[in-house]
Amino acid sequence: MEKMPEPKPKALFCPTCRKVVLASDPDFPFCSDRCRILDLGKWASGGYVISSPIHDPDLLDELEGLQHRDQRSTNDSDG
Repeated sequence: MEKMPEPKPKALFCPTCRKVVLASDPDFPFCSDRCRILDLGKWASGGYVISSPIHDPDLLDELEGLQHRDQRSTNDSDG
């Protein structure tokens, strides 16, 4: 019977510094705790955002209302 080849360990690149990181590493998907904290800081400071369309009609109506209110207050202060 043929012996099955050993599966190769999965490797990715650290999203912060681009070093190769194995899935078995303790800080995976980061190469170190430092890179993990730097990534968290970017999320916390707004450096990263998740952009997706808004599908909730109530939320869309609320956002449109806020936008119209802001436009009116800007126009009122111009005059």
